[in-house]
Amino acid sequence: MNKKTIIIIPTLIAISVAIGILIGNLLDRNAHPVMGGMGFNQPNKITTILNLIDNGYVDSVNTAEIVEETIPEILKKLDPHTSYIPARDMQEVQEEMRGNFSGIGVQFSIQEDTVRVIEVISGGPSSKVGILPGDRIVSVNDSLIAGVDVNNNTVLNLLRGEKNSKVRVGIVRKDFDGELEFEITRGDIPIYSVDVSYMIDDETGFIKVSRFANTTYDEFVEGLKKLEQLGAKKVIVDLRNNPGGSLVGVLQMVDEFLEKGEPILYTEGINQPRKTYNASAKTMFADIGVYVMIDEFSASASEIFAGAMQDNDRGIVIGRRSFGKGLVQEQIPLMDGSALRLTVARFYTPSGRCIQSSYEDGNDEYYNHIYERFHNMEQLVKDSIHFVDSLRYETKGGRVVYGGGGIMPDFFVPADTTGNSEYFTSIFRKGLIYSFAYAYADSHRDELTKLTSADEFDTYLDKQKALSDFIAYAEEKGVKKDREGLKISGEIINTQMKAYIARNIIGEEGFYPIIKKIDKTLLRAIEVSRQNLLVENIVATDSVVAVQ
Repeated sequence: MNKKTIIIIPTLIAISVAIGILIGNLLDRNAHPVMGGMGFNQPNKITTILNLIDNGYVDSVNTAEIVEETIPEILKKLDPHTSYIPARDMQEVQEEMRGNFSGIGVQFSIQEDTVRVIEVISGGPSSKVGILPGDRIVSVNDSLIAGVDVNNNTVLNLLRGEKNSKVRVGIVRKDFDGELEFEITRGDIPIYSVDVSYMIDDETGFIKVSRFANTTYDEFVEGLKKLEQLGAKKVIVDLRNNPGGSLVGVLQMVDEFLEKGEPILYTEGINQPRKTYNASAKTMFADIGVYVMIDEFSASASEIFAGAMQDNDRGIVIGRRSFGKGLVQEQIPLMDGSALRLTVARFYTPSGRCIQSSYEDGNDEYYNHIYERFHNMEQLVKDSIHFVDSLRYETKGGRVVYGGGGIMPDFFVPADTTGNSEYFTSIFRKGLIYSFAYAYADSHRDELTKLTSADEFDTYLDKQKALSDFIAYAEEKGVKKDREGLKISGEIINTQMKAYIARNIIGEEGFYPIIKKIDKTLLRAIEVSRQNLLVENIVATDSVVAVQ
């Protein structure tokens, strides 16, 4: 058998199986009735070749393995977001979208080959049996996981399992001799989409949405209601680093801000007729001002939210140009438990913008275009971003916006490069701020658990001169004290250290209010919110939509 034959056979098998499965499922789902008369019930050439290989090839062929390896390569020829999900990965994917999984209910960190419990979910399986923050997990059932170069995936696979199943966990606890053993009954553990909601000042709330799942809308509404009860007249919605997710969730969220009939988005594809989504008149938050933060890692549902707010002149967008993911996938289950996520349409913002970035140069270049933006200074200088007139659109009130890859913010905030030094880089590369924060929180847990707010942590840690402790810790880890580096980066190091220590004790309610002090985009959003600008006035100030 020559090399060409060896290459062709797996490809033909994979194409045959992929086409057969796809067509079969599409027909079963009646997704595209127009395909009914195309004669797919007749054997085709690829199916015939596959049968000939199965029945006549000289050696046994593991067609299943070849298909699993080759289908992703075939799909790369389509677009960056059409993908194949193997059956073994489906549970994790479904958990992500559902917003929960079955496990023991702890957040952990692996440091120095030790699994350390950071947080125990209140009311979860672990809290019910008495596991505490600071505990070290050394064994799960009969598997030793301490000092064996363990990784996150291994621990997750051991701790997660079917609901109501039992797992034995060995714990080492400070000030206790020997190993404690707990039998835990696994239960449903929520995966939260809203990291935090808190008041920045007397009338401005902040809410951080890190992902979009089936539970995101309920979490978002709960967070905003809390802020309204605390007096919020305006809210900063942080969608930075949010890769998107559930379309239903973001549609429900936008619906709460728009008047009846106002457009949210529409979708359209060659085999998908145009479908328009309009607001339904829920308008629970009609009177609250909206300021949306995005960056180059905000994608998909995040861009739908930002685009709908911007095009309807309902909110002001602040930050940097978003990723540019404007393709709609339909997840089609396959008979072996796997699934195909097939791109079926593009989505368009209310003004008609398709914000999908180009992928004409291939998937690798598509995902690398973020780094090209850094290379072209787009993250640092707003005037480096240029638009063509053919991609010019107008918002409801007549403001000019542009399509062609991502949502452009109304106020551009460059990536913050101040505070960088060789000293900070050395510390960052070794992860010393994070590891010190855990060690400090662990050894001072008795005192720190008496603190209840971010402000209390901020003040207390300054009084304790925790930064000096960190500098000494960094020296022990091989990073010598650098006075010049501390002059440049000291504020960043100190703020991050305090924020992570607070997170280890009281969670995100401690982290975000402290880290705010060095978050230039959030500080700009606060400044913009306090100017009380009308949306139609922003072009006259420093809106990037005026850049041409």
